[in-house]
Amino acid sequence: MPAFNPLVEKLSPPPVPSVFAWGRAYQGARGPLIDLSQAVPGYPAHPDMLRLLGETASSRVFTGYGPIEGEAELRHAYAEHVSQVYGANVGSENIHITSGCNQAFVCAAMTVAGPGNTVLMTEPFYFNHETTLAMMGIKTAFVACDAANGFLPDPARLEAAITGDVRALALVSPNNPTGAIYPPPLLDAVFRLCRQKGIWLILDETYRDFMPEAGKAPHGLFSLDGWEDTLISLYSFSKSFCIPGHRLGAITAGSTVVEQVAKIMDNLQICAPRAAQAAVARALPLLAGWREQNRQEIGRRADALKAVMRSLNDWKLDAIGAYFAFVRHPFRGVGSAEVAEKLAREAGIICIPGAYFGENQQDYLRFAFANADVPTIGLLEERLRNFALS
Repeated sequence: MPAFNPLVEKLSPPPVPSVFAWGRAYQGARGPLIDLSQAVPGYPAHPDMLRLLGETASSRVFTGYGPIEGEAELRHAYAEHVSQVYGANVGSENIHITSGCNQAFVCAAMTVAGPGNTVLMTEPFYFNHETTLAMMGIKTAFVACDAANGFLPDPARLEAAITGDVRALALVSPNNPTGAIYPPPLLDAVFRLCRQKGIWLILDETYRDFMPEAGKAPHGLFSLDGWEDTLISLYSFSKSFCIPGHRLGAITAGSTVVEQVAKIMDNLQICAPRAAQAAVARALPLLAGWREQNRQEIGRRADALKAVMRSLNDWKLDAIGAYFAFVRHPFRGVGSAEVAEKLAREAGIICIPGAYFGENQQDYLRFAFANADVPTIGLLEERLRNFALS
């Protein structure tokens, strides 16, 4: 057999299917399976969203190729949305639509770095970012984030890690896997550090619509002079509109970055799904109230998990945010995969082992609490209290 690409062959298999397999082995002894694994909306799409998708999917207008950068209607609508969210002036020339946020990261990384270059990341890290860089031959360097500091990155540590071969710093806020929300002053300091060092800041903001406070800008970076020369912001429509299967994301960046991304997209996919783009362009203003209700619901789910964790002496909630909680399990010296597998098979709780987000995270599990409603989250108390490895 001919050889495979070694950069791909050496990657581990995708982690989520293995976690689902543990859940399939659960026999139901403790009640219904509780899925806190993959980050998926725990409620259905709005009927108007489904109606719009049906209308656009059945239209001949969207059966052909579309603009590489994205449908003009969605680029304009999303630019207006970004401008409102951040209190800034962002134009459609700053927007590139992609097929999901993972593809947005691929495009951003490929735009600014190549084989042999380094992208700096924090640990715990989002595993798809790390594997994306690895299969492109881009090196990664990591800066540890401490639980004692709420898993927030320390600018001094970041600065010390920016060596000559680092082309970009990739951050996720609200964070995956910890849920930590990076305060605007911290992001401002990180941005200024990247600008000073002449590197790009790739900021994945997939979960920004689920911040605890309504109407508060996640940061003020889009209002800074020359932001286009440093910042590349990533976003996903999947969580807010409950349409992950339609694969739709966006890049907000300088127009020169958008030009480079278009070269990559033309070879990856030519254009993102057109029917979904047209539907979301119309849904952005139409479903604003519904999205706000969902933000409030995610807050209630976070409060429910906090209450559960306060009642347990051995399990510790070290971080929680827009969609995720990073939970320290009580079995010191036991690998997180072993704990997670037994939780799934015997207690009917599916979650992601901390080690998938960095080998130093063996004491942790990621709970995607947004997947479950408040009553379901309440069931965790009894199951975790009575869970034992032996």
